[in-house]
Amino acid sequence: MNGRSITGVTSSTLAPWASHPGASRGRRVPEADAPPRNAHQRDRDRIVHSTAFRRLVYKTQVFINHEGDLFRTRLTHSLEVAQLGRSVARALRLNEDLTEAIALAHDLGHTPFGHAGQDALHDCMREHGGFEHNLQSLRVVDSLEERYPTYNGLNLTFETREGILKHCSRRNARQIEAREPGGVAQRFINQHDTEQPWLQPSLEAQLANLADEIAYNAHDIDDGVRSGLLSLEQLQEVALFKQYCNEALAQHPALKSRRLLFETIRLMLSAQVYDVMDATRHAIDQAAPPDVDAVRKQSPLVCFTPAMAAKSADLKKFLFHNLYRHPQVLEKMNQAQHVVRDLFAAYMADPAQMPQAHVDRFDGNDTPHSAGAKPERVVADYIAGMTDRFAAKELERLQLGLIYDFAF
Repeated sequence: MNGRSITGVTSSTLAPWASHPGASRGRRVPEADAPPRNAHQRDRDRIVHSTAFRRLVYKTQVFINHEGDLFRTRLTHSLEVAQLGRSVARALRLNEDLTEAIALAHDLGHTPFGHAGQDALHDCMREHGGFEHNLQSLRVVDSLEERYPTYNGLNLTFETREGILKHCSRRNARQIEAREPGGVAQRFINQHDTEQPWLQPSLEAQLANLADEIAYNAHDIDDGVRSGLLSLEQLQEVALFKQYCNEALAQHPALKSRRLLFETIRLMLSAQVYDVMDATRHAIDQAAPPDVDAVRKQSPLVCFTPAMAAKSADLKKFLFHNLYRHPQVLEKMNQAQHVVRDLFAAYMADPAQMPQAHVDRFDGNDTPHSAGAKPERVVADYIAGMTDRFAAKELERLQLGLIYDFAF
């Protein structure tokens, strides 16, 4: 990658401002260590072996899973985010294992059918606390996974859970804070209280968040062209793409079609990764945080340079108007939203249509170590955990053969 090398970093050579696994704030349920793994390696392993992680392979990123075998899914997206995050973390002497754990878990709470499914489920839950996929990812690792004999959830460390909860409304933050004082929601309480300083998550969490943006911008270009909804000619309107497409052609004049697209995306990714490294190093040098606690009191330090941030924003705007709002994508997403809304209505009308284990959760006891909740939340949890294919087939079953045009 442009002749540069990235050297390996062991836990003993982590930067002072990195999250050191030996200094973790721990788990909600204390557990003995599990050598030779450190706490954040153990988090990553628990995430990879979770049921929610496996389901991501059949959850929509942009294109509904059955539309093509080579389109990204939530699983492949998460893997790409983890790869980018680890590369940058190693170069910056941050905690690679924590960065990877956050990246792999950040979409565990996403609904079937991507953002369309999320929006539909939020509409269904509007009078019952709403639905945030980010908060749902935390619910998955805190209470919905059922793998261990003495507690619900995966019992991850504070640092991984903090990174998973990227956004949180005031209402939800206050509810979490009431159950877990000084926990993962505290920084959102401060953000909503002008008398308190804003707190940031760890640098590893900040990095996973930016790696998410870099990954989906790149792979959505690839999937958009593969689908035929975007063309290389259209993409010349985007300064970032045009710059590296021209560079690819300058280096390889005979390139065309897929090879030209892949080389352009590769050069774009490399440029953004090195930009983040350089901009973040500069920001850290300026702030000079002595430790991870000092990082939390700074403005975000993992960042693009202003020039790259503007180019990235321009690319996102292009994708929004030309891919995410393309008539063919919107048509499928409208159908998907009907599936989610109809499932919600059907289960609320007749909860017995859900597996008994979910009905048994109708106790309203939504506490940190309980999977119980009010009926509306249990139904939302069940639907959010579905894959695209299962959701469509389940609605066909409930509506006695009414088939949606997903051609499963």
